Amino acid sequence: MDTDYPVIRFRRTTPDAIVPSYAHEGDAGMDLCATRDVTLRPGESAMVGSGIAIQLPRGFAGFVHARSGLGSKGLVIKHSTGVIDSGYRDEIKLVLFNNNPITSDHTFNIKKGDRVAQLVIQHVACATMVEVKSLDETERGTGGFGSSGIRPRI
Repeated sequence: MDTDYPVIRFRRTTPDAIVPSYAHEGDAGMDLCATRDVTLRPGESAMVGSGIAIQLPRGFAGFVHARSGLGSKGLVIKHSTGVIDSGYRDEIKLVLFNNNPITSDHTFNIKKGDRVAQLVIQHVACATMVEVKSLDETERGTGGFGSSGIRPRI
């Protein structure tokens, strides 16, 4: 085992929970599995347990993302991602959402034990907020959404 990787202590919140693991060496995310069967029709969401609680070292956070293969078919994590802070000790819950149009008939039948999400562990920086009267100027300035256009700059 590479000693540069953080050690993540965990406990099962259900006796038959599947321990998160990487499908391939070098993968960024560990697979999280559903602890129950659930059916999601288009536009529906459900909270599904992972059966796992973790203890992240200080300075790390866990980010729950959709698995790319399922995401491309419309099964996503509601609100894009879930954040697990280093102080959180309860079960990791997955808010799964069938993002297919309500007019479609693409239903997801998730079975207990299915890999439905992935957990990415990352370093995080904690910041201190300091109120000021003005901010340094930049080329972009206050240009917001869409201000840089869609064409590459040459």
